[in-house]
Amino acid sequence: MRLLVARCSATYEGRLSSTLTSAVRLIMVKADGCVALHADVGAYKPLNWMNAPNTLREEAGRWVVTNPKGERLTIELEHVLEDVSYELDMERGLTLDGVERELQELLAAHPSHLEPDLVCVQREFRTDLGPVDLLCRDADGGAVAVEIKRIGEIDGVEQLTRYLERMQRDPLLTPVRGVFAATVIKPQARVLAESRGIACVEVDLARLRGEEEVHLRLF
Repeated sequence: MRLLVARCSATYEGRLSSTLTSAVRLIMVKADGCVALHADVGAYKPLNWMNAPNTLREEAGRWVVTNPKGERLTIELEHVLEDVSYELDMERGLTLDGVERELQELLAAHPSHLEPDLVCVQREFRTDLGPVDLLCRDADGGAVAVEIKRIGEIDGVEQLTRYLERMQRDPLLTPVRGVFAATVIKPQARVLAESRGIACVEVDLARLRGEEEVHLRLF
């Protein structure tokens, strides 16, 4: 993790265009290549960001971040106050919230809710960017990576995209496809997922719970 505190401005050119005026901000560069600009308010989203994979080119007083789709984030560095780097663990080390944890457990036990004849091979399958929630195999034996969220938003799609890109490099898995599962999937997230060939499945948690109760009574 590289952390830069600097007075800077920024422009983004891509699907939309945006401009950040001059101010003191925190710039984060993560090990996977993600670049994000933060203000000193808010805990959720940065002011602007570029997800991996991308290329960071450092010039005198300027950073230019580009990705394979031609999007570009240009950061004009007026005055650098701090520039430090630390090695952080890549594992999430995060206890899922109750609903996400329960969804993961139930879908691992009943993967056919995602698609017919799907079989769960492993929960929390590790990639070098972190664990994908479920690794499954479909009826044809193909690998399927499943990312599970309580509410499906764009960030979850981006997360699954990064996992898929890493998993495609494994000859034992490729070709691997993605499934994005949540109790509710936001329209913008669905559009982004489908544009990347990722299937979206809205899960009925009550129905899943009911199946689990029947399973426990019968067996």
